Amino acid sequence: MKKAVVILSGGMDSTTAAFIAKNEGYEIIPLHFNYGQRTEAKELESFNKICDYLGLKNRYIIDIPFFKQIGASALVDENIEVPTDGIKPGIPVTYVPFRNGIFLSIAAAVAEKEGASAIYIGVVEEDSSGYPDCREEFISYMQKAINAGTKPQTNIEIKTPLIHLKKEDIVKKAIEVGVPLELTWSCYKEEDEACGVCDSCRLRLKGFEKAGIKDPIKYKE
Repeated sequence: MKKAVVILSGGMDSTTAAFIAKNEGYEIIPLHFNYGQRTEAKELESFNKICDYLGLKNRYIIDIPFFKQIGASALVDENIEVPTDGIKPGIPVTYVPFRNGIFLSIAAAVAEKEGASAIYIGVVEEDSSGYPDCREEFISYMQKAINAGTKPQTNIEIKTPLIHLKKEDIVKKAIEVGVPLELTWSCYKEEDEACGVCDSCRLRLKGFEKAGIKDPIKYKE
């Protein structure tokens, strides 16, 4: 059976990508990163619940402590506030420098070890928060670099099934492929009830609203 490493944060986008990989006939190898993010515990909980739901036993949970040491992002630096006043143009302070590049590099190592032919990542270009490492051009370059830097018999495709979708389309796709959306977590700030005002919550809520579907997770009043 063909194998795919799926970078799975526990969020709606990465979980939808995992279910798409399953529907496309891949044996899923889920890969989760603890990188000092504010909601690390909640994301890990969501990851494990989603893996349980899918019956996935071979899980990779990798700690990357150096992101906190580097800082420069509100997701890993407690001295930088997570913005709650609406999505603005440009690259936000929640961008973690080259995070997806590092994630994909580690995913490539796992894929080569496991004999996987694909890496799935739930990046979104058109309706994202403006992160440069979510662009199709970047993904294309990373795929070339990965295949240039691995064994000759290794041939890995980076699959980005959501990259050109808007959030409302992702919500619809998630329901179509059977994602248990109540198990997913998107909030940048909170781990008990979603804040509803960070960029990630705003994008998620807008997506559900435009899709005409109620978000099943709890938000602060």
